[in-house]
Amino acid sequence: MASLDTDTIAAIATPPGQGGIGIVRLSGPDAQAIAESLTNHSFKPRSADFVSVKAAGELVDEGIGIFFAGPNSFTGEDVVELQLHGSPVVLQQVLDLCREAGARLARPGEYTERAFLNDKIDLAQAEAVADLIASASQGAARAAVRSLAGEFSNAVHGLADRIEHMRMLIEATIDFPEEEEDFLAQYSVPSTLNEIVTDLAMLMAQTNQGRVINEGISVALIGAPNAGKSSLLNRLSGEEAAIVTDIPGTTRDLLKVDLVLGDLAVRLVDTAGLRETADVVEQEGVQRAQKEAQEADLVLCLIDATNSDWQGELARLVKMAGFAEVPTNIIPVVNKIDLLTKIETEPDSTWLLISAKTGSGIEALIDAVTKKVGVTDQETEFTARQRHVEALSSAAAHLDNAEACLATAGLELLAEELRLAHDALGEIVGKTSADDLLGRIFGEFCIGK
Repeated sequence: MASLDTDTIAAIATPPGQGGIGIVRLSGPDAQAIAESLTNHSFKPRSADFVSVKAAGELVDEGIGIFFAGPNSFTGEDVVELQLHGSPVVLQQVLDLCREAGARLARPGEYTERAFLNDKIDLAQAEAVADLIASASQGAARAAVRSLAGEFSNAVHGLADRIEHMRMLIEATIDFPEEEEDFLAQYSVPSTLNEIVTDLAMLMAQTNQGRVINEGISVALIGAPNAGKSSLLNRLSGEEAAIVTDIPGTTRDLLKVDLVLGDLAVRLVDTAGLRETADVVEQEGVQRAQKEAQEADLVLCLIDATNSDWQGELARLVKMAGFAEVPTNIIPVVNKIDLLTKIETEPDSTWLLISAKTGSGIEALIDAVTKKVGVTDQETEFTARQRHVEALSSAAAHLDNAEACLATAGLELLAEELRLAHDALGEIVGKTSADDLLGRIFGEFCIGK
């Protein structure tokens, strides 16, 4: 665990640029004294007072000062917020005065790091602060708020406590081997362990959905020239982001658009049409399309509805995109159904029928995209990150090993696997986090947080 720095820190806590209000925040043992030296005002805890910041007797700015006495503050330390006019020049001048009075400039994320180190929040809640700031959709913001309130942490702590209790029982059984069978039977250890495994699997599914909502996904549009990729991009983005013509090969480079589909942040990438060509520039576009398709989280493969062989066209495009077979993250999309007078054969669930021109089938396409990446109709309960998914996967693997140990009566190994599972869960909330991990996490924050 990282050690807590006792310096008093200061930073501008509002975004760069002009605004009606700007905040300079102090945190640490000298926060109150520094603020009082700048304002010649005696602060009382949790009282919003009108203050004047002066330098060498000259007025710098006027605003509101609020003092939060530790430990009843966000960081757990004495905190003072000077809410002034949002002039970058004025805020920087006040920050410089704070530093001249003894404060140092806060590192990125240091306020939240101090809240974590002072046990005001755990590590998952600390990450939720950054996730809330960076949320790209309403769903992501709501999920981040729930994580900040502790919903994800409570679920993790609940599982960890159950594993720890079971480990305690196993250790007691090891200490009193003559009671082994009765002890394990009395507490229904096999069935209880199975329940923990089941509940962890449910939490993993929720966590993966939270990760997708938090991080968003990349979606590549591939297809033959004039299949309607650019038209679909324009339809989904709600603007004429891509040039659309009847001339094959109009799109030669990648065109990326960030948008929100449902509650899912998506980076949609329009690619060059996949075909054999002697044009050097178009060949480069095809190569970039192949690379994008292979790296994307999801691939929408567009097929012209007027093509009489949908299955054959899908196979051709998949091969041209560089895949040996149809990957699991691909959605075959038949576009231009508005050009068909009728569909000769009833399509199965393989084909998603749309018209980028008229908008027909677009809602079904959005629904298919979200479901393909594991986002269900049920609102995401909390935000999550890839490291959370990996920690839960590690815990699940150790619990699987624990069940195997229980079947062979290897109680010492069982207790060890339970300890490792417990430690893996502890990594999520910061109970067993290394200092370098903390540095990476809090380094992602802006300075004022």
